Amino acid sequence: MKCSSVFYVTTLFCTLFFLSQPLNAQKKSSSPNLVFVDGQGVLRWTKDKSEASFFGVNYTVPFAYSYRAYKALNIDMEKAIQQDVYHLARLGLDAFRVHVWDTEISDSLGNLLENDHLRLFDFLLAELKKRNIKIIITPIAFWGNGYPERDEKTPGFSRVYGKGKATSNDTAIRAQENYMHQFFKHVNPYTKLSYVDDPDVIAVELNNEPSHSGPKSGVTDYINRLAAAVRSTGWSKPLYYNISQSPYYADAVAKAAIDGVSFQWYPTGLVANQEVQGNFLPNVDHYTIPYDTIPEYRKKSRMVYEFDAADVLQSCMYPAIARSFREAGFQWATQFAYDPMALAYANTEYQTHYLNLAYTPSKAISLLIAAKVFHRVPRLKSYGSYPADSSFDAFRVSFKESLSEMNSEQEFYYSNSTNSNPVNSIKLQHLAGVGSSPVVHYDGSGAYFLDKAGEGLWRLEVMPDAIHIRDPFERASPKKEVTRIEWQRQAMTILLPDLGEGFSIKGLNTGNNYTTTVTGNSFSIEPGTYLITSTKAKGKTFSIGKMGALDMNEFVAPQSFSNEPFVKHIPYTEVSSGTSFTIEATIVGLGTGDKITVQVNKLGGGFGQSRLITMTRRASCDYIAEVPMELATPGVLNYRIIIQKANGDYIVFPGNYKSNPFAWDYYNNDTWQTFVAAVNSGLEIFNPTNDRNARIYPTFRRGFQTSYITGANPGQLILRLATNELSGDHIMGFQYTFTGKLKGRESETFDKLVIRARATGAEQVKAKITLTNADANSFSASITLSNSFRDIEVPLHGMVLDSVLLLPVPYPGFMPLWFKGSGAPGVFKLSEAQRIQVIIGNDVPPAEFNKPYSMEIESIWFQKNQ
Repeated sequence: MKCSSVFYVTTLFCTLFFLSQPLNAQKKSSSPNLVFVDGQGVLRWTKDKSEASFFGVNYTVPFAYSYRAYKALNIDMEKAIQQDVYHLARLGLDAFRVHVWDTEISDSLGNLLENDHLRLFDFLLAELKKRNIKIIITPIAFWGNGYPERDEKTPGFSRVYGKGKATSNDTAIRAQENYMHQFFKHVNPYTKLSYVDDPDVIAVELNNEPSHSGPKSGVTDYINRLAAAVRSTGWSKPLYYNISQSPYYADAVAKAAIDGVSFQWYPTGLVANQEVQGNFLPNVDHYTIPYDTIPEYRKKSRMVYEFDAADVLQSCMYPAIARSFREAGFQWATQFAYDPMALAYANTEYQTHYLNLAYTPSKAISLLIAAKVFHRVPRLKSYGSYPADSSFDAFRVSFKESLSEMNSEQEFYYSNSTNSNPVNSIKLQHLAGVGSSPVVHYDGSGAYFLDKAGEGLWRLEVMPDAIHIRDPFERASPKKEVTRIEWQRQAMTILLPDLGEGFSIKGLNTGNNYTTTVTGNSFSIEPGTYLITSTKAKGKTFSIGKMGALDMNEFVAPQSFSNEPFVKHIPYTEVSSGTSFTIEATIVGLGTGDKITVQVNKLGGGFGQSRLITMTRRASCDYIAEVPMELATPGVLNYRIIIQKANGDYIVFPGNYKSNPFAWDYYNNDTWQTFVAAVNSGLEIFNPTNDRNARIYPTFRRGFQTSYITGANPGQLILRLATNELSGDHIMGFQYTFTGKLKGRESETFDKLVIRARATGAEQVKAKITLTNADANSFSASITLSNSFRDIEVPLHGMVLDSVLLLPVPYPGFMPLWFKGSGAPGVFKLSEAQRIQVIIGNDVPPAEFNKPYSMEIESIWFQKNQ
């Protein structure tokens, strides 16, 4: 074809031109570079040679699913980008990275397509520049543009060749060279600058998570060709390439003509399809890099292009991750991925990630604190191991409090309620939080920010309440709301010496005419931005200007996706008999005058075995009802929560039935169920018949199989793990988190652990059974499995402090797989136990690795001595 002939002539010329350039060409651009990499691999500011560091997020609205979703919702995309970028600046972030979906902005020959995706990407970069957020571009993603939907038939070369061929097929590489040349010569219509000349585009990562094969020399040649293509455009800024995706090729990557190497970190795995529970701070204790023996690596700059504690909703992870990054020498880190505000109600973009200031306020404040860690903590500094490194510099993280905290003379930030007093409340300049502290008491659940604008003058920004009503990490749908936004008036108290008492509050953002009366230090507040003026500052003239990268009167927050009532409730599996217990629920969408009751029925009970109990409001959207002890007798309790609207209508949960449950023709029988345990009965913590979300290890290995099978007992499933040999790291097993089963009986004392299991071979097999508590201390014991099912008893007092296999498996695969707590274990408290782990392989001698192994688990429970 004619176009192909033109392409081959053009690419031949371009290839010869690229290869004629020195690999270390440093052609001067019209704008000075903000940063450079020195001879020791340290990223430094050009102006004063000091070390540079950048921390932020990936964000994808111009491309792929987000773009299509915004179009489907008929959203003004430019305005939406501006709103999200404002929130990034509000969180103090200064780094942005994204893998550009080249498949959407190129053709099969690598020619750049000037389309809406590229235009919006340029608009996004221009908005980031306004907020002083620096940019690293990854121009080639290799991916299709579908996820979570099917890929479209895009025009780009990546769709033609795919990941595998793209790094080895010469025609594919020439397309990439052509694309790079055009991409970096392209002029952003909003900034009037090419990416080469834009000083805020500080570096490039050549591609995203490449898939390599073949000889190592070919990998080095491929990287050098891409690097030469970029440098031929006049690019003299740092070039990075991924070194963690294919560890076998690490030395080939390090030998290439690049300035730095890129890494990723998913310490809690990916796509669990549910929120993962438990203390994962051990998973982020250290970022261990295995490349120090490669001489060329030691002089390369280090960046983290993507990271996240995936499927985790708790807000203690990000500062610990940032600390470990700094210990490992990283100077750039960008979380993947910040959720676009218009999609975050359903978390449809990437269901395994969930981060947005409005919808996940605690995690967002945790990210703000992590940014402070990344900029404040010295590169390569170690703070020991968990739990000693939970408090470091001005920072603190706590799993039990689901808390990240920064507490310095001028800044005080907390991701959840804290009892910590500020270091110096007189010198405070900035405060942000969720919940309450000794400085601010707030009844709402959204984030708030206090920034000093002058003596006796503070800018207050209050986000609407965010209430999680469904598991955000389950299968997502635009029709399924996972977090409810509610604009409510909430009580707030501010105890700042600079404000004193009797201060005044005035709305700043457009349309904010809310007025409130301050009594002492307390007042009611609605979402918005405000100027707080102390009595000593009254009468002072104050111009509404800028505060750093923010305008004083800016405010962005979403409206609620729905105002319908909804009940989130997780029933106790079991409760202790002979004592009252509480039923707790999160309820949204209520109106003035609505009443909430719980109808509790004892299965098989007669007169007096049914109650209608009023639920009372404990916090913003949290309600509670106490079930009396006379109903807590051995057996089963079934119950439902009934909302009676002020107009007399009923809504019944579970089921969200809009009908009168007391009417003669009400036929819906859905209820929640809780067992009341008999005195001295056991407490089952794992049963494969019901518990099918155990974490299996390995996730994949040739010859390894996991199955749920039936056995001799009708209706009972058995978890079976089998392998042809103990290859790889010679371990197989599973882990299950059982905190929900323990809650209703945590006041009871149990003496032993019982496991009903067997091995299926002719020989006995040793296994290790481990309990891990909320402090991440693990206690283990060895058991012997025979070829018949039997109840194996393990006295709890005989379990010893030990290491535990980290599950979900951290990624990349060279991260540590085992953890042993460094703190004093103290007395093992069953009430703090969280996980059970059973593995085979620890006690197997190397000579026995090549044999088949299997184990079958029918049930695990705690038992009391009789």
